[in-house]
Amino acid sequence: MTAWSELPLIHDAAFYAVAVPAVLMMGLSKSGFLGGFGSLAVPLMALAIPVPQAAAIMLPLLLVMDATGLQQLWRHCDRELLRLLLPAGLLGTVVGTVLFGVLSTATVAAVVGALTLLFLAQRLLFPPRADSPPPPRPLGFVLGIASGFTSFVAHAGSPPINAYVLPLRLAPLTYAATMSVFFAAVNLSKWIPYAWLGLIDLRNMSTSLVLMPLAPLGVWLGVWATRRIDASWFYRLAYTGMFLTGAKLLYDGLK
Repeated sequence: MTAWSELPLIHDAAFYAVAVPAVLMMGLSKSGFLGGFGSLAVPLMALAIPVPQAAAIMLPLLLVMDATGLQQLWRHCDRELLRLLLPAGLLGTVVGTVLFGVLSTATVAAVVGALTLLFLAQRLLFPPRADSPPPPRPLGFVLGIASGFTSFVAHAGSPPINAYVLPLRLAPLTYAATMSVFFAAVNLSKWIPYAWLGLIDLRNMSTSLVLMPLAPLGVWLGVWATRRIDASWFYRLAYTGMFLTGAKLLYDGLK
């Protein structure tokens, strides 16, 4: 029998100390609960390994999370909203593939973090009224492209898309289901480009397999909470997640 230390995976205990909470955090975010916190997963794992490797390890886990979330939430999604956002998100992954070797991860993190904090500042200084119109659809398409791009680079697609979707004030389950379908399609589209870029290898995939049981656990816990939480608290947590994500990404990009 092959010894554990000889298996082609990461053995550093410090990596698992950050990877376990990162995977659970991503699973909770995938369910719509603690939306935005999932974008902290790759930066958290990057405390122990390079960002591209962290993104590659997380990709198979996202596939399991997406499948779990779709099974739980599919029937609640907003199909009209997805017809606007999905083509934009897939276009964003194409942009991410083209620019992957051009823009540094730090640059992308700084831009996403700054835009996230600017959006939150705008919402705080100019809070929407009950009769405020929804954000314009062209803005949704642009932010969908940005979400696909940042999701491709660092699985940090939540802040851009949330800047458009959260002001729509969807019911918590509708929001969670719509985001679940959107990111399932975006994440599925990453596999061939990731393999082409050399990020899919035996060591990364073996490490993903070790972490795999945590993937559905986080989603199940999040769906359970989403079905029970009051809508006002749901959105407070979502905006808190966006703030923490934006601050963390901006810090990572500037340091």
